[in-house]
Amino acid sequence: MTFLSAPVMHTLDALSTVFVFAIGLVFLALVVVFALDRRQRHDAILRNYPVIGHLRYILSGLGEFLRQYFFAMDRDELPFNRADRTWVEAASRSADQTVAFGSTKYIRETGTPIFVNCPYPTLEDHIEAPPPFLIGPDSPNPYLANSLFNISGMSFGALSAPAVRALSKGAHAAGCWLNTGEGGLSDHHLEGGADIVFQIGTAKYGVRHADGTLNEERLRELAAMPQVKMFEVKLSQGAKPGKGGILPAIKVTPEIAQIRGIPAGEDSNSSNRHPEINSNAELLDFIARIKALSGKPVGIKAVVGAYGWIDDLMAMIIARGDGPDFFTLDSGDGGTGAAPMALIDNVGLPIRESLPLLRDILDKHGLGERIPIIASGKLTTPADVAWALCAGATFVNSARGFMFALGCIQSLKCNRNTCPTGITTHDKRLQQGLDPTEKSVRVANYCANLKQDVETIAHSCGVPHSRRLRRLHVRIVGPDGTSRPMDELYPAGSDVTRPIMAGPAAGTRVSRPRR
Repeated sequence: MTFLSAPVMHTLDALSTVFVFAIGLVFLALVVVFALDRRQRHDAILRNYPVIGHLRYILSGLGEFLRQYFFAMDRDELPFNRADRTWVEAASRSADQTVAFGSTKYIRETGTPIFVNCPYPTLEDHIEAPPPFLIGPDSPNPYLANSLFNISGMSFGALSAPAVRALSKGAHAAGCWLNTGEGGLSDHHLEGGADIVFQIGTAKYGVRHADGTLNEERLRELAAMPQVKMFEVKLSQGAKPGKGGILPAIKVTPEIAQIRGIPAGEDSNSSNRHPEINSNAELLDFIARIKALSGKPVGIKAVVGAYGWIDDLMAMIIARGDGPDFFTLDSGDGGTGAAPMALIDNVGLPIRESLPLLRDILDKHGLGERIPIIASGKLTTPADVAWALCAGATFVNSARGFMFALGCIQSLKCNRNTCPTGITTHDKRLQQGLDPTEKSVRVANYCANLKQDVETIAHSCGVPHSRRLRRLHVRIVGPDGTSRPMDELYPAGSDVTRPIMAGPAAGTRVSRPRR
């Protein structure tokens, strides 16, 4: 047997001691990182997945350099690309939103909007704040909406309680409204003090009897709440036209079941339409009924596929002298918590086509001033919102943009109750990562910074505020790679003298600038 010499043994013992000490330091460092990750509240991923959550940010940072050599995906990912998500994240943090070197956007892609900058943009001294818009001026309780950008319908059920509380607080701070989605009104919606738009879905969740019919007494109770400003009758949703809401049983908790008026622990599948509405006449009757019960403005929400019914509806509104106080137009590429792929991929016109179409129909019937359009569906960036205003929208709603502001990482787990950021899950362990107070600040920041950049686009186009944007201010890229003015593509709705607001200052006009 060969024995090691004493010096060698001493060296090995020293190295062993150093190794054990190093392992101890690494373990202690991991414990400290674990404790800090669980203690902080600004990042849901690190709070829910301490230590290992850092790998996401390490890999994401490395990706910035790897993409230079292997692939470029900043603008390719669906449903939202990395560039757009990065902008929303920066806006929600009020971090630097500038980029360097040059744009990664392929501006010759068919359908791309290019805004027409003015040689003499609006000076700071001539900038005006976008005026508020009065919705339902003939209603006993009209709503003066101050924000042109608002939070679209996302139900409590599809979203977690902390997420709804964060949206409510953030909406109140930003001065925008919060749509409840079809899941009814919860205490979480009211907690932050936000203006509420109550959505009446096909199942009447929150205002239903056990048999699914409208509970008029409950509706009156909700309408009496000062925070509830408007009611929206949902006809269809962009992500699933012809299909009602879908909430998997695992997400139907006792609290959600009580608010909706349904059994707990069972799939919540609402009807594909309101059983009592089978025609335009019955739709107007239902709207009149809700108006009489609530005393608040009432509108409709729909995704457009067939559109002859809209022409008929507008003619009937004129004949009857009554109708919806607003029209929320959803897009065929809108979002959802759960939907059949056959519908989410293939049914319903996208907002890029349906919005100019709807505006032209309203203007043709002389109802452009009376029925404001609320555009919804994948409109999350300043360019999206500015385009919608040019195309004829009065307001823009966003759901997924505000989800990104809450910290959504597009993990596509919304229907599985396993959302890693706590936004679309009712797992208490995962919800602990979402701090409503901290996230509400990001919600407000996103709203404010987006509107600021929309105003920047408007000023570049030579108008004093974004409500003066019209079709002549944007060009659309065609199949040949060249662009055409939007007011030439859609001339019927190019009347630039259309009023920009309602209420005391109704009739304000916008002049046509030179090209």
